[in-house]
Amino acid sequence: MATQKKKTAAAGEAGTFPHKHLTSIAPLSAQDINLILDRADRYADQLAGNPAWKADVLYGRTVLIAFFENSTRTRVSFEMAAKKLGADVINLDIDTSSVSKGESLMDTVTTLDAMRPNALIIRHKEYGAPEYIAKHVKCAVVNAGDSWREHPTQALLDALTIRRAKGKIEDLTIAICGDIAHSRVAGSNIALLSKLGAKIRVIAPSFLMPEKFDYQGIETFTSMEDGLPGCDIVMMLRNQKERMDAKSIPDDETFFRRYGLTAQRLALATPGALVMHPGPMNRGVEISDEVADDPKHSLILEQVRLGIPTRMAVLDLLINK
Repeated sequence: MATQKKKTAAAGEAGTFPHKHLTSIAPLSAQDINLILDRADRYADQLAGNPAWKADVLYGRTVLIAFFENSTRTRVSFEMAAKKLGADVINLDIDTSSVSKGESLMDTVTTLDAMRPNALIIRHKEYGAPEYIAKHVKCAVVNAGDSWREHPTQALLDALTIRRAKGKIEDLTIAICGDIAHSRVAGSNIALLSKLGAKIRVIAPSFLMPEKFDYQGIETFTSMEDGLPGCDIVMMLRNQKERMDAKSIPDDETFFRRYGLTAQRLALATPGALVMHPGPMNRGVEISDEVADDPKHSLILEQVRLGIPTRMAVLDLLINK
């Protein structure tokens, strides 16, 4: 194992990752982001050549996964990433944990931290919960999604997907469409893609559009027909009905008629424009079957595949200091 570790480290990128946690995109510089993407790129190449390949650079390390919100793809992706690196992975069952007996989140987390894990991956419905936890534990904390605030590893895997498909991110015009106001994916992607020099457009009905953005130069549109021309990437989002008054949005058929991505609407974008969606998709609401399953234009399954090497890179850089 020592030989494997030395070999992997020797093949690493110049520079080190200067952050103890990954709870937000905001503190990351473009250099930090590219360091993660470069390492993820190499892991992706290794896995593409041999899906059974393992790095074992985290052999003997322990990664705890605590999801206080339901998830399938994100939880499995993190678990596979940690295991590909050789870590011991423990999934905390929240329904049978002491939290269900009335223990506070902080008492649960500090108890887990006392067991000396190397990383805690947390998903929580409370806004800012991962950042708060990171201030009270010794292990690395990775935010797997909190409220409508951030989902940093989703933005990183999206960036990797775009970079591998288009060869760059800088100067691309990227439209993020749908429920922007309640989407942590939108928040993290706007931050990350802006830092890497993309031109960001947001397309949403006024009632799903944030009042302001933290980054300059964001173009806003309330019509798909107005916003899509000239776009290289079209990123669709589902309506986060669990985070809003569902009565505030039209019925699904009406929403699809106004804001759903169809082949006709995609044709308004640049030739060769590619489609993304973080999942889970609501077909016939924000995206048509024809577009979602289009092998020429859809990157949706590629996003899922590249989530594993991206999260491998994050865990590697955070734990192997």
